[in-house]
Amino acid sequence: MASLNKVMLIGRLGRDPELRYTQSGQPVVNLRMATDESYTDKQGQKVEQTEWHSVAVWGRQAEPCANYLHKGSLVYVEGSLQTRKWQAQDGTDRYSTDIKAMRVQFLETRGAQQGGYDAPQQESQGAPRSRQAPQQGGGRKPQQQDPMDDDLGPAFPSEASGMDDVPF
Repeated sequence: MASLNKVMLIGRLGRDPELRYTQSGQPVVNLRMATDESYTDKQGQKVEQTEWHSVAVWGRQAEPCANYLHKGSLVYVEGSLQTRKWQAQDGTDRYSTDIKAMRVQFLETRGAQQGGYDAPQQESQGAPRSRQAPQQGGGRKPQQQDPMDDDLGPAFPSEASGMDDVPF
C-alpha cells in the first residue's frame, strides 16, 4: 500500500527567519509560520483559530529565505511532516512535529523579490549549530499565543494582510 506525507500551507511568518549551519556547513533556516481559519459557531459568532507551524528549510533555498523573508511575510510552503524525538532536561522523552520544506514560494513583492525555491530531496545529518543569533522583533501580542514565543505579531495572517474577504 502506498503512503503520502504532504503538507501545503499559506501563512505569515511570526518572526524573522533563523539561519543556522550544520557542522558540515549545510544551511538550514527555521521559520515560525501562522495559518488561520475562521468559522461561525452555533451562536452566530465568528470564531478565529490560529495554528503555529515550525518549518525547516534546508540546502540551497535556506539562505534566500533568510535574506528576503521577514516577520509578517506571506509565504507558501510545501513539504512533509517530520517528527523528532529529543530529551528534556529532566530526562523525559519529548517529541515535536515539524515541516520539512521542499518548496517555499514568496507571495509578496513588498520588500523582496517574488520568487520561490524548490529543495532537492535530501536527508540532514546532525543538529544545526547557530552561526547567526536569532533576531527579535516588535509588534502586538497575538490573540492565541504560541507558548514557545513571546511576540509573534498578528495572530491571524488575514489581520496583517487585509485578506478577510479572500475566497479561499
